[in-house]
Amino acid sequence: MKTKNKLYKQTWLLILCLFPFFAVAQNSVTVHLEDAKNKSAVPAGTITVKALKLSIVANDNGFAEFNIPAGKYIFHISGAGYEETELNVDVPTDRKDTINILLQPDEELLDALTISSTRSNRSFDNTPTRVEVLAAEEINEEASMRPGDIRMMLAESTGIQTQQTSATTGNAAIRIQGLDGRYTQILKDGFPIYSGAASGLGLLQTPPLDLKQVEIIKGSSSTLYGGGAIAGLVNLISKTPAANREFNVLLNATSAGGFDLNGFYSQRFKGIGVTLYAARNSNKEYDPAGISFSAIPKFARYTLNPKLFIYFNEKSKLNFGLNSSVENRIGGDIHLIRGTADSLHSFFERNKTQRFSTALTFDQLVNENNSFKFKNSISFYNRRITSKGYEFNGTQLSSFTEATWNQKRKETDLVAGINILTDNFTELQLTGRPSREYRQHTVGAFIQNTWNASSWLILETGLRADFINNYGSVILPRASALFKITPRFTSRIGGGLGYKPPTIFTEETERLLYKNVLPVSPSTNKLERSIGANWDLNYKMSIDEITLSFNQFFFYTYLRHPLALTSASNNNYQLQNLAGDIHSSGAETNIKMGSGKLALYLGYTYTNSKLYQQGISTPTALTPKHRFNAALVYEVEGKWKIGSELYYFSKQKLTDGRIGRGYWLSGLIAEKTWKKVSLFINFENFADVRQTRFESIYSGTVTNPVFKDIYAPLEGFIVNGGIKLKL
Repeated sequence: MKTKNKLYKQTWLLILCLFPFFAVAQNSVTVHLEDAKNKSAVPAGTITVKALKLSIVANDNGFAEFNIPAGKYIFHISGAGYEETELNVDVPTDRKDTINILLQPDEELLDALTISSTRSNRSFDNTPTRVEVLAAEEINEEASMRPGDIRMMLAESTGIQTQQTSATTGNAAIRIQGLDGRYTQILKDGFPIYSGAASGLGLLQTPPLDLKQVEIIKGSSSTLYGGGAIAGLVNLISKTPAANREFNVLLNATSAGGFDLNGFYSQRFKGIGVTLYAARNSNKEYDPAGISFSAIPKFARYTLNPKLFIYFNEKSKLNFGLNSSVENRIGGDIHLIRGTADSLHSFFERNKTQRFSTALTFDQLVNENNSFKFKNSISFYNRRITSKGYEFNGTQLSSFTEATWNQKRKETDLVAGINILTDNFTELQLTGRPSREYRQHTVGAFIQNTWNASSWLILETGLRADFINNYGSVILPRASALFKITPRFTSRIGGGLGYKPPTIFTEETERLLYKNVLPVSPSTNKLERSIGANWDLNYKMSIDEITLSFNQFFFYTYLRHPLALTSASNNNYQLQNLAGDIHSSGAETNIKMGSGKLALYLGYTYTNSKLYQQGISTPTALTPKHRFNAALVYEVEGKWKIGSELYYFSKQKLTDGRIGRGYWLSGLIAEKTWKKVSLFINFENFADVRQTRFESIYSGTVTNPVFKDIYAPLEGFIVNGGIKLKL
């Protein structure tokens, strides 16, 4: 027993003797990460000591504490939205206090994440209104899939659906939160140039190559930009010139007979800058189902968008641009398109469009806290539709003028302004057809204040008053709040009122090519009005190289007396305000996980949209209740990018009362990049899912077809590939 006790004491004596050695060998280091500009803490920044294979993540207050052996080390420090930096540290350090490390904000990244659609020009993290941003990298990736238009780019976002309105020409509208396309306002640099008659084919005629970012606000946004933004808005932000020249060329070809040639140039020369986008996009007629009707129409489109920037001095600048597009599109019977028509094969639908618009913006910085902005655009849009025994020829001439004053204080951003919107539609009058021409003029005034109430709360309130000729006045309040619960956990809540003036241009009338549609009138129609609210929760974290962000979004829209197409006498159709209301509610879930070169994106949308009328509720047609999307991306920066996608659309009610079946879509894209050249290939719809595999898409005869709702792809499996050049 004595021997054992003696051994026990000797063991503990040895441990106690070695303890000072370990205490000296391990040295405590405390680091605090701060923003170099405002000295605020930078949470979740990463400190890496490569020599020790050690990586530590700072806490919510920017602090990190760890023990390392004595020696000379290089600390690599990085943080989301900040430039990476290095610091040489001798351990043990003679610095008794915490090591403060200042991180410089990444100005290029911050510029890309500055939100302009909310009018306050704040950074993404300090904007109370919920905004989704598609940055330049995402736009560049989507351009590899469909360089000629933005339809796919928007359709792949959670909660957004593109609804095809023509079986043969591919016309499509965008839907947000289960509401028809006319309730979403599409802007270009804040100008509403895709409304009314000009909304037709808008998604198909807007290229992505000259875009810097896309901002999406879901939910009522009429207070910000007037009527038409009941479901939300999409603002396409153009690129601006920088000191370094940018000259990009993209060539793309598809297995369906498509070809795209796009070019973009920009550069700033001291007091002057220019951007120029030019493109030719085309496709041959394509009928993968062999049913004699085009799934993709034959078309050729030419686009030219020049823009001039004048920098008078550090306080004054002006830019003026032109957006122009001319297209000839024909779909229908393949035999007719190919010039072999006969008495049987005679159905066709031709769209000839001309779209021209100007955009003028003048910015004046009055002093450190006050600035003035003036904007004006004039838009001309002509669309001629010809079909068997029918012709539509309409022209929309519209204008938008706005003047705003912005005042920035330490804790508040105040913006006030007035705007005037004119919308004049004329139509080639044919014998026996009632006139559908109209003049809608809107005068509005608005004010919005964004207040940093505390370090954890930012409030935004706004009020708009609009007067619409023939329809009277509308008062539109809105409010939103951002809660910074912790640096990793935030929440936004908001809501407001909306309205939409009636016109003959809806998804339902588009399907009819406006044939036999009677005019709208203030005596029989009234404004559609809405109330909308939304709430979201955001969480982000990082552990070593693993990052996670989670967003849960809830939405609700109440639309009173919606405009709907009803049957009238003599085979005509009349747009009428229904006695009932639409209630659209649901949720969106977005998850992003990253680890090194690998990133996983998951999204789910639940939409419950119903029309309540005379005590009966009916699901809104062409609105899938469940939608799932997933994307897995492997990227070696500047070298390789490989991505796969998977989408699910649940069953949905159709306008004729039938139920359309659910389906899955999948795709794969790969891109190899060198210094000046990139090669890409994209495999879309691997399983060749087509609605023509489920059912016939028309009834009647080939000569006089009556097309059904299009709720699934018609073109099936397509491969496209091409080359990107940086000259």
